[in-house]
Amino acid sequence: MTQQIKIMMLGGVRENGKNMYGVQVDDEIFVLDAGLKYPDSSLLGIDIVIPDLQFFADYGDRVAGIFLTHGHADAIGALPYILRDYDIPVFGSKLTIELAKIAVQHENKQCNDDLFHVIDEDTEIDFNNVTISFFKTTHSLPDSLGIDVSTEKGEIVYTGDFKFDPSAKKDYRMDFVRLADISRKGVLALLSDSTNSESVLQNDQQPDIEKYILNVFKNHDGRIIVASKASNIVRVQEIFQAAAATERKVFLTGRDIGRIVYTAMQMGYLNVPKDILIHGKDLKNIPDKNILILETGRMGEPLKSLQKMATNRHRMIKIKNGDLVFIATTPSHSVETMVAQTSDIIYRSGGIVKQLGYDKHTSGHATGRDLQMLIDTLKPKYLIPVIGEYRLLEIHKNLAVEAGMDPENIYITKNGDCLLLDDDKFYLTDPVPAEDTMIDGSGVGDVGNIVLRDREILSDDGIFIAAVTIDRKKKKIVAEPLVSTRGFIYIKESHDVMDGASDVIKTTISNNFNHKKFDWTELKQDLHTNLEKFLYKETGRRPVVLPIVMEVNQNRHRAMVRRQANVSADHDDIEAVKANSNLNVISQIVKKGTYSNSAAVSKYKFNNRKIKIKRDIKNVRFRPKKIN
Repeated sequence: MTQQIKIMMLGGVRENGKNMYGVQVDDEIFVLDAGLKYPDSSLLGIDIVIPDLQFFADYGDRVAGIFLTHGHADAIGALPYILRDYDIPVFGSKLTIELAKIAVQHENKQCNDDLFHVIDEDTEIDFNNVTISFFKTTHSLPDSLGIDVSTEKGEIVYTGDFKFDPSAKKDYRMDFVRLADISRKGVLALLSDSTNSESVLQNDQQPDIEKYILNVFKNHDGRIIVASKASNIVRVQEIFQAAAATERKVFLTGRDIGRIVYTAMQMGYLNVPKDILIHGKDLKNIPDKNILILETGRMGEPLKSLQKMATNRHRMIKIKNGDLVFIATTPSHSVETMVAQTSDIIYRSGGIVKQLGYDKHTSGHATGRDLQMLIDTLKPKYLIPVIGEYRLLEIHKNLAVEAGMDPENIYITKNGDCLLLDDDKFYLTDPVPAEDTMIDGSGVGDVGNIVLRDREILSDDGIFIAAVTIDRKKKKIVAEPLVSTRGFIYIKESHDVMDGASDVIKTTISNNFNHKKFDWTELKQDLHTNLEKFLYKETGRRPVVLPIVMEVNQNRHRAMVRRQANVSADHDDIEAVKANSNLNVISQIVKKGTYSNSAAVSKYKFNNRKIKIKRDIKNVRFRPKKIN
């Protein structure tokens, strides 16, 4: 029987980050990467964004494993939230797995080591009708791998983040022999990195960042504070080397930096000069000219820490006159505004800022020429540009056409697209879940468009709160309505508006008392609508309106009915709860009220049950090591 093959876009196309793709062969799905992205300024209060967890609720029992290409957040950042509720095997290189475990432990406080499997470029995993193998790639992180899904129709190759760099060190070197071997088997489809497709440089023509950092350190006589991503091992190594060359001791502060440095040292990927690391208590005993503070974390986090240092809110460090703050990572577009704001705050505190600008940026991603070389090497029948914003996908397509590919065999997709191979041609079929899951603090998926809209309104027009107590039995208002605002109008100068709002409240309640049947839901809705109309008419603004109605002289039965009515009104936006049929929990949700806003299974959590998906690895075999 011919294999049925689908390729799913679960995240990472037409956007920057959140990489996750699926390859389905018959009934088994192989998930490639599980990353996060950082929100832009329109997502108020959101910490990070991950792929749609509803995919795992719908298809989780078919997922054979999650296969990781490298240890950056755009490839592993969603794992903590997936593994909270799904026991899915995770495969990656030794360093990638260690970084993934650190990420999971940081978010979840615990980590099931049995789910993690270390592989390398010589590993083959046999799933009977599909074989998964790997090949070394060059990236800004060592131990990075590409993934080859071998089917009876041909190879499906996912590059992950990669580049061609002839000058790369041994641990970062692309395995061209393996690429040639894969090409000989026949590549059905290539999912290739588009991040740097608009660059016309060759990667061996990139600027010497190590020399640049050393010169910055040499030319400053005071204390240096460096902000960088902890997982960028190359950059961390360059910082250590420059610190040693300028006789500076290094104090580490930030998210998981100690564990990451220790792990990289143990594996031989990071060489830390002897006696260079110091404790925080040692800072006051060392001259400023001999101190370097390395602040790390996710791209947004070190910037927040720098702001705290500059405003005397950091627990250990305060930026002072003469400090040099060096931002050692080229910021993504989503945090450029934050970088500018942080720099302004630092200058006000007496520090100065230097930034690794775009002219000094060494990319870990393939240039246009690299992408054409990869196409020439693998000779794929079909190309699916991934990992990048829309313009980058289109540029990648044009480069492929220049390299000789048929434009009809190149697919520009969007998140949620599912390509089905039928009669040796890919066609769009039913979409897969691919909405953004927004993480706000510890909440997973409980912030949707309605919440974001309310936050935007709050930031623009503030909030209007109206509280009133009624006696439904006597059909009267017990006391004058209490009205208050925040960020809307100045009450002392707006008595007419506040008095008018009180009149609207009293009129609305009186009208509802005259109805044949009193309805709490209708009363709250009428108050909200009438107040909103009145406030817009008087001020031309639309604050968030929050009516609060309390009742006296209510018996226990009526109180219960009212609470049930209010709960129903608060959840009007929930159109349906679609549960996995074998969970059989819809009735429990209705009867026991188990809906939770802090759900980790998409937007709903069913009776706090943890959904476990256990897969046996049928056979793992190793290819013989190549003999040079």
